[in-house]
Amino acid sequence: MKITSKSIVGDIVAENYKTAEIFTKHKIDFCCGGQQTIEEAYENQDMITNSIEALVVSLNDFFEFNTDNQRVDYTKWPLDDLADHIEKKHHNYVESKIPLIKEYLNKIESIHGEDHPELQEINSIFKASAGELVVHMKKEELILFPFIRRMAIAGRAGGKLKTPPFGSIKFPISKMDEEHNSEGEAFQKIALLSGNYSIPEGACNSYNVAFEMLKEFEEDLHLHIHKENNILFQRAIELEKKLLFT
Repeated sequence: MKITSKSIVGDIVAENYKTAEIFTKHKIDFCCGGQQTIEEAYENQDMITNSIEALVVSLNDFFEFNTDNQRVDYTKWPLDDLADHIEKKHHNYVESKIPLIKEYLNKIESIHGEDHPELQEINSIFKASAGELVVHMKKEELILFPFIRRMAIAGRAGGKLKTPPFGSIKFPISKMDEEHNSEGEAFQKIALLSGNYSIPEGACNSYNVAFEMLKEFEEDLHLHIHKENNILFQRAIELEKKLLFT
């Protein structure tokens, strides 16, 4: 894969998710901002780190010298299988981790909140974001993903599909994109407030566990949103163009 400044960020990460580390190092948003070119991403970021040329070189070096052939290529998966995978892996992960993270954040705020007032804001942001994320996922599970599955089946069978109440699939996808952006902004604030999940001197083990869980949650969220925004949704939009509707 030859990378230029005109290459789409999300397409690069879809080709190999390990490139996410390179984009993160250069402070480029690869999930919510995945449909930008590298050039556009540099124009839109607040803090320039290294040059655009250095990023392009790093990416091309990665693809030239990377020998990992065991990666999962989600761009080749049937759309219904990919939707199932996102629900089982990422939606279930989110629902299982939220109560645990809330418990630990409440605990460390009560113990360390006086010395670290930022914990109150981190806790508040996480609780609000978690509530919105659960509602967001249910909308995907009850409305968007079932329709994508029906599209995938119709595409394989060559049959017709009844036009959904929302018209084009672009409309619910655009709403999901907006909500993804909101989630991404919330975790940017949490990362900033926590000093990128840095553990202060003298902090208890619960402090360390809480921040490690938050960091892991954010990393999973980035991968989760990437699979939806840059792979599932883009392929669903393309498939819609090929289907016959009644």
